[in-house]
Amino acid sequence: MLRWARSSLALGALAIAATGCGIGDATAGGTIGSMEVTSSAFADGGSIPTKYSCDGGDVSPPLAWSGAPAETKAIALTVLDPDARDFVHWLAANLPTGMGGDGSIPEGATGSPAAGVEGRNSGGKPAWYGPCPPSGEHRYVFTVYALSENPDLQAGFSRDDLTRAISGTTLASGILTARYRR
Repeated sequence: MLRWARSSLALGALAIAATGCGIGDATAGGTIGSMEVTSSAFADGGSIPTKYSCDGGDVSPPLAWSGAPAETKAIALTVLDPDARDFVHWLAANLPTGMGGDGSIPEGATGSPAAGVEGRNSGGKPAWYGPCPPSGEHRYVFTVYALSENPDLQAGFSRDDLTRAISGTTLASGILTARYRR
C-alpha cells in the first residue's frame, strides 16, 4: 500500500508539473485534457525570431490553440522563462475564442482586445515582454489553459492572482516551448 501511495504521489506531482509550472489544475474530480499550441512564427523547440525580442521590435508573437474541450468558457495564457526563475513574459486571461474554445492571438496583439485582460509581467507592466536573456540561450514556455469559467481578473493581475483565479477550473492545457539566444 505504501508503495502504491508513493507512486500515486509521484504521478500527481508529474501531472501538476506538466500543466505549466503549477498554474491551474484539473476541475474537481477530473483530469486535465491536452491541447495543441502553435505559432506561425516559430516551431515547438525552435528559435524565436529577433522581431519578438528586446533586440527587435518586442512584438508579441502570433499564437493559436486547438483541442479545447467544447465546454470551454475562457482561455488563459502564461509565458515563462524557466531559465530565469520563471521570469514572467506574458500573462493574459479571457482571450477571445472561437467555437468550442479554439482560437488564436494575432501578432502584435498585446495592448489590444485581442490579448484579453493582460497581467503584469516581471517588468511590472501588463503587456508582452519579449525574450531578453542577459547572455546565452533561454527557453520560453507558452502555456494555454482552457477554463470552465471566466476568471474574475482586472488588468495588471499577478501570476499568483491568475493561479488562484483558475484553480479548479482548468479543463485542458497545452504547451509550446521555444528558445532565444543573445
